[in-house]
Amino acid sequence: MVVAERLPSGLRLVTEAMAHVRSVTVGVWLTRGSRHESDAESGVAHFVEHMLFKGTTSRSAQQIAQTIDSIGGQLDAFTAKEYASYYVKVLDEHLSLAIDLLSDMVMRPALAPADVTKEQSVILEEIKMVEDAPDYLVHEVFAQQFWARHPLGRPILGTPETVTSFESAGLRRYFDRTYTASNLLVAAAGNFEHAALRALVDRAFGALPPGVPAEAVAPPAVTPGLVVRQKDIEQSHICLGTPAYPQAHIDRHAMYVLNTILGGSMSSRLFQHIREERGLAYAVFSNLTTYSDAGAITVYAGCAADRLNEVVDLTLAELRTLRSIAVPDDELRRAKDHLKGSLMLSLESTSSRMSQLARQIMSFGRTFTLDETLDSIERVSAADVLRVAQDLFRDGAPVATVVGPKLEQPLTVEQLKG
Repeated sequence: MVVAERLPSGLRLVTEAMAHVRSVTVGVWLTRGSRHESDAESGVAHFVEHMLFKGTTSRSAQQIAQTIDSIGGQLDAFTAKEYASYYVKVLDEHLSLAIDLLSDMVMRPALAPADVTKEQSVILEEIKMVEDAPDYLVHEVFAQQFWARHPLGRPILGTPETVTSFESAGLRRYFDRTYTASNLLVAAAGNFEHAALRALVDRAFGALPPGVPAEAVAPPAVTPGLVVRQKDIEQSHICLGTPAYPQAHIDRHAMYVLNTILGGSMSSRLFQHIREERGLAYAVFSNLTTYSDAGAITVYAGCAADRLNEVVDLTLAELRTLRSIAVPDDELRRAKDHLKGSLMLSLESTSSRMSQLARQIMSFGRTFTLDETLDSIERVSAADVLRVAQDLFRDGAPVATVVGPKLEQPLTVEQLKG
């Protein structure tokens, strides 16, 4: 059973007890991410995430690692555009220790100047790693063009200039104003009793400062355009994209089905027509990215430079077909069953259950049962998919980015209009 409540400190708590497992996953979610940074502090959310592993006022970085290793647990974190998450997975008998460790990290980080200097070097190498991974870099370049001059378009890692400008006092100011009860959510799934876990969380996080409600952020606008980044590599990597609906949109389930049909599975149109039938690419897929007030459907492919235009033309042809002709019943059935099966399989672990609880609370302010979600997918009709495709694909692919060798036949903006 799922229980959601707000503790006396103002901290939100959501849990799901799973009596048939022996593990527990607990996550502390921060409802602030890279889109909430100013230009000058770009990358600070990610930098602070790293720093929380460097030690607290009572534990060194080595002691944090030894604590989790000594109980066979898993401790990790990530930063996204709209949130950050710190989570630990342990055997149920170690729940108390897991909550104590997480609370220590997110409430009492050391943020020592010497550690800041070392972590600057680490993150600069992380930025270089992105530059050396063209299949990842092309998506970064795409976001920078798609949401140009908006925080959603900035890289989560920041830039070398902003990263090297960070110092301990500034990180502390960011931490103090951001890591407050009003911006934090604790989610847990696994073998426990809610009342017992609630007591542990209440005690561990009771001293959190309340904070103030977050200011509203401005929604982004799409900036059409074509960006080509020349690199001396073997393949051309391309990312094409169109606007999509925000996370809570009423047509989100039809959009999920549409994305699955376009390029979200091995039987999808892009995979079959570009890879299987013509052998033009090894990797080709579509991806759906949604935020609180915006979204994007992107198509990625890696191919030989002299086949790039053919891949683009085939992709745009699929967008035209999807907005012109209703999908056949068997294809719709396959896409819905794929979505439902993938969802059910993904929720078999305590970590995935915990993550889903947190994301639903942050996006919708409530949780949905599995049956509710499955029913919503099942209700999607071919007419719904056609209507959504006509809306989202009406302008072709207004944004494209290419990373790769020099093109003998340059791509043009006119081609993208589909």
